[in-house]
Amino acid sequence: MKIGFGFDVHQLATGREFWLGGIKIDAEKGIVGHSDADVLLHAICDAMLGALALGDIGKHFPDTDNSFKNIDSKILLEKVFELVQNKGYKVGNMDSTVVLQNPKIISHVDDMRNVISNICKTSLDNVSIKATTNEKMGFIGREEGITAYAVVLLLKD
Repeated sequence: MKIGFGFDVHQLATGREFWLGGIKIDAEKGIVGHSDADVLLHAICDAMLGALALGDIGKHFPDTDNSFKNIDSKILLEKVFELVQNKGYKVGNMDSTVVLQNPKIISHVDDMRNVISNICKTSLDNVSIKATTNEKMGFIGREEGITAYAVVLLLKD
């Protein structure tokens, strides 16, 4: 078995869409990035890549490559999961935390878990997503940014 840790952070701004966990959520501010900026999927990708010592998401999908401009992060997760499978592993489980002040995402968590479990070909029970605020402190509390953390356990298939 292999364990990986992932982290991602992005700015928030008006005029951008808010994609999280592979779904679009209505929000006053959207997430800024080269791709759709889905911090949760990016953190999960980094955790999987890290577990297998394959580098990070920026190595595989650099923001200097225009072919990834505005790409759906579900595609990135699919490509990373293909790498996991090609190395002979499957998802044991994953646990993630999203840190943001707004919007509240609790009503979307089950939809996000479904998207991720389908892409990673694992049981819904193996995908955990939690959310917390930053208690109005720092750039997250001022609603200038969003952060996600993920831990993934990969098992030899």
